[in-house]
Amino acid sequence: MSTLAWFALASLLVWVWLLLGQGFFWRTDQRLPPVSVARARVAAEGWPRVVVVVPARNEAGVLPVSLPSLLAQEYPGVAEVILVDDGSTDGTGALAAGLAARCGGLPLTVVSPGEPEPGWTGKLWALRHGMALARAREPEFLLLTDADIAHEPDSLRLLVSAAVANELDLVSQMARLRVTTGWERLVVPAFVYFFAQLYPFRWINRVRRPWATAAAGGCVLLRTEAAVAAGVPESIRQAVIDDVSLARAVRRSGGRIWLGLAERIDSVRPYPGLGELWRMVARCAYAQLRHSPVLLLGTVAGLVLVYLVPPVALAGGLAGGDAAAAWAGGAAWAVMAGTYVPMLRYYRQSLWLAPSLPFTAFLYLLMTLDSAVRHHRGVGAAWKGRTYARPEAAGER
Repeated sequence: MSTLAWFALASLLVWVWLLLGQGFFWRTDQRLPPVSVARARVAAEGWPRVVVVVPARNEAGVLPVSLPSLLAQEYPGVAEVILVDDGSTDGTGALAAGLAARCGGLPLTVVSPGEPEPGWTGKLWALRHGMALARAREPEFLLLTDADIAHEPDSLRLLVSAAVANELDLVSQMARLRVTTGWERLVVPAFVYFFAQLYPFRWINRVRRPWATAAAGGCVLLRTEAAVAAGVPESIRQAVIDDVSLARAVRRSGGRIWLGLAERIDSVRPYPGLGELWRMVARCAYAQLRHSPVLLLGTVAGLVLVYLVPPVALAGGLAGGDAAAAWAGGAAWAVMAGTYVPMLRYYRQSLWLAPSLPFTAFLYLLMTLDSAVRHHRGVGAAWKGRTYARPEAAGER
């Protein structure tokens, strides 16, 4: 066989393994655990107190949609919201207070902690102050949710019910991201697909594997006792990928965690162009690789073999009369596209996008390389006007 055919065959074998041996990452059936047991328990013991903590930096554009959804939560127990205005320059704090006055619902407290101390990333600095203030209320649970996340009215009740029923210390849902523009359709479902491939939800939820531990930072219900036991957020204060670091800290301290796809929680943040999506990925891609050139090289080689070789082998095989290359490349591409179909269905997108996954993977390869270049230039991870040149945290080592 030709060299191209051998590479195509290797890619096909990898895809067969990914299909069957990587925790069935491509399935989208990991949703909130059953809650029937919880209803009986909370009926007897009462619904636990919850404090919602929202870190917010320059979020005036999305708060009018997201914050009222939190204030309108139909939660049978005692709950309140703390919004931490993290040095905003667009009137985020005042807007939040005005929305609470107009909308009513759960009580809202707005606090401003000032600029982060050395050694803290901005979001975790905001969470530190919000969680400290929340603990003074002695809640059983903390809901950590981003300022761009909109919740259906029963979201908090369902999250707490799942945690109580299954004795979970951390329940996290990956919010359904906005998919409206052409670039969002091309990039966003693939972003969640790649995340699930890296952190198979089944492994996270059923098997205690430290390397298969993650959370989705947009929505994390955290038992207060578990937060104290894990020493968060202090123990992960430098983390850029704060959600994964948080989950690892909780699991290391003996906590039980669960991660799945959301049905009642949506991100309202727009990413209308490729530039915005590029910055979202490049911000933390190299940090995900622990700033390691070796891991970067392995990632690039893996993306080329797994995602780019199949279409190249199919096209090259057909053009050059190489039947083995064409067959193996076409089969690998077909398996790849088939595993992408469930995610496209979850995002209510056309299944005709499935064959485009190699192109999207190529974009992610370029984003990852750009992330590494930015890091080595000293720019590092940049977000909302702050730059973190060398983010390191115990949870990411």
